[in-house]
Amino acid sequence: MVTGGAVRLTSSGLGCPTWPECVPGSYTPVPNQAEGQLHAWIEFGNRLLTFILVLSALITLIAVLKSGRRDLRILAGGQFLGIFAQGVLGGVTVLTNLNPFAVASHYLLSTILIAASVSLYTRRHIPCIKKSSNRQSDLFSRWHVVGAFIVVVLGTILTGAGPHAGDVDAPRIDLRIQTAALMHGLAVILLLLITVAFFRGDKTDHETKELLVKFFLISIAQGSIGFIQYLQGVPELLVAIHLLGAVLVWIGAWRIWLSVQRQGMDTAR
Repeated sequence: MVTGGAVRLTSSGLGCPTWPECVPGSYTPVPNQAEGQLHAWIEFGNRLLTFILVLSALITLIAVLKSGRRDLRILAGGQFLGIFAQGVLGGVTVLTNLNPFAVASHYLLSTILIAASVSLYTRRHIPCIKKSSNRQSDLFSRWHVVGAFIVVVLGTILTGAGPHAGDVDAPRIDLRIQTAALMHGLAVILLLLITVAFFRGDKTDHETKELLVKFFLISIAQGSIGFIQYLQGVPELLVAIHLLGAVLVWIGAWRIWLSVQRQGMDTAR
């Protein structure tokens, strides 16, 4: 996700102007490419990472199948298939001249894959079952993770309306950036309020409270970076840091959801 952001922030989104080839007749950049040699290699380098992801997902899937852990098969298989879907979405993004909605869908699929990978990592040693949580914590965890996802979605809309399109000729979402920033900011404030209310709930357990504190601190730092980058005219470096922060915020939100919804079978016994 971070290297994908680097492609966009360096205006290298169309460094390879076609897909699956980089340029017509070649899968790799060619000398004196019209789109710019550096931009071409930045975009091509991001494409090459797909093969590393496919290899790691394949190794994980094989390990899961050999382990006999049926509870992990869907998660592991989903990673493998999801990376191929990402490749197709990446191609659609290029072929639609970096349409902002295609770019957003590319990012949001990564968000879903991250959630699945966090679940896979969490359950790798101990099988998990549905937790017998109380209704209050159950509702709070659902509101919290949905609120976090809405923040991410509105962040992609803000990006689609902003100046870093990935290419100077790429289309943008027809929405004032001030309006998009306001929507995103209000969603962040609402998420923080849910976090505080969740923490103060009398049915929230100790483990979840620790995760909520970490989430709150990361979110405050992320919000501060977002506010500063907005005031500074969204400089590339701050945007990249904010992108990394968005990944950490989403992982934090998903871990909170898991702490309420799932528990290890050993703990259950």
